[in-house]
Amino acid sequence: MKELLRTNDPTVIAFAKSLLTGEGIDWFEMDVHMSVLEGSIGILPRRLAVRDEAFLPACKALRDNGIEITGAG
Repeated sequence: MKELLRTNDPTVIAFAKSLLTGEGIDWFEMDVHMSVLEGSIGILPRRLAVRDEAFLPACKALRDNGIEITGAG
């Protein structure tokens, strides 16, 4: 799996997941439960990852919809 996106904004994550699902691309959200440890103040980013073979199509789908790719890739 490759990291595709890293953000503190839950709306960006939700939009990205929706776009990827619409494109038929499987995704995995990491660090979801870290908000419990940080007290839900939003300082720890969440990450979105996709399978290696889906990385380029996922990047295209997000960039075409105005989401900047921030993952290490």
